[in-house]
Amino acid sequence: MSVHIDIAGLRPEEVAVVPSPLAELGMALHALSEPAHHPGLQGWVTGVTARLDPHLADRMCEADFLWRTTFSDLFLPWAGLPDRHALPGAGLAEELDQLDKLSDEQFVDAAMEFTCSPGYGEGGATALSDPETRRRALDVAAARGPRQLRFGERLLGDPPRIRAWLRQFLRDCDEAFFAEAWSRLRHQLAADARHKTDLLRRKGLAEALAAVSPAITLDETAARISVDKLGDGRAATGDGGLLLVPTSLGWPHLMVLHRHGWRPVLHYPVGSPELAAPQTLEHLAMRMTALSHPVRMRMCRHLARSAHTTGELAQVHGMTAPEISRHLAVLKKAGLITTRRRGRYVLHQLDVTVVARLGSEFLEGVLR
Repeated sequence: MSVHIDIAGLRPEEVAVVPSPLAELGMALHALSEPAHHPGLQGWVTGVTARLDPHLADRMCEADFLWRTTFSDLFLPWAGLPDRHALPGAGLAEELDQLDKLSDEQFVDAAMEFTCSPGYGEGGATALSDPETRRRALDVAAARGPRQLRFGERLLGDPPRIRAWLRQFLRDCDEAFFAEAWSRLRHQLAADARHKTDLLRRKGLAEALAAVSPAITLDETAARISVDKLGDGRAATGDGGLLLVPTSLGWPHLMVLHRHGWRPVLHYPVGSPELAAPQTLEHLAMRMTALSHPVRMRMCRHLARSAHTTGELAQVHGMTAPEISRHLAVLKKAGLITTRRRGRYVLHQLDVTVVARLGSEFLEGVLR
């Protein structure tokens, strides 16, 4: 499973790396709503939460589906503007003005993204224009709770009122905690954008994307970018180019905007604690499958304590040497055991470091 971006005809000057204060505010709201996703931000989350005005905290919960479950495309409004070359604003006020330029249909469709509508990457009826889509959206909102249902009904009933509500809420968040955070974060993001832009100019798109994340690959022959994620999606740069937007608050999330009719965007974390070469989701699945077999689980118990030969494992488990060898081959292919020779004996041992990383790799993979 991957998200693919068709870049046929994309020119180098149509790729831009630009920080976005509105996108970073959206990620800040996500981190405050789901602190478990961001263990490295616990100190910041605790500090902000402790001094947050109760009324603002309550408003934050009122529409938290815009930033808790998924990172709403509303925080990347420039990607949806008719001007296919619009860039993120230099400041939050400028980007809030860009948010105001989205049509009501675009605004509501992006705000109702939590409905997981199958039309996300394909277009089609919106909740404003189609009664069945509207009913489905409200059903999903109801499942989230009465507060989300009320907000969904207000959103569909009076989009301009909710647009004004959201704009004021974001301005209040800026005053309460984000302006201070942005004054620190923008320098790191600007430095990363300069670095990636320099890579683009000197070494090309493949090098720049590799520096963004090892989960992103470029197939120059097929003119396609692939992002290793637990989900499928397709987009095309067309005449709008490609935007890369760094975030200091986003790890482990690597977001791909591939909404129908919007420009593709890669929203990626910088300065993250992720491994230098995180496992692909295919390799992660292979390792977890290898460990799911009860015989291999019992073998790992012995291999974690010391190195053993195939014959020793066969004797302990009451199996034949060929049977043990087949299980060892599965574990070795998954990179879970190491093998070394001592004289005429071949010793196998569990790579404890690799196994210990599986928990964090799994979490990084599903949140990517």
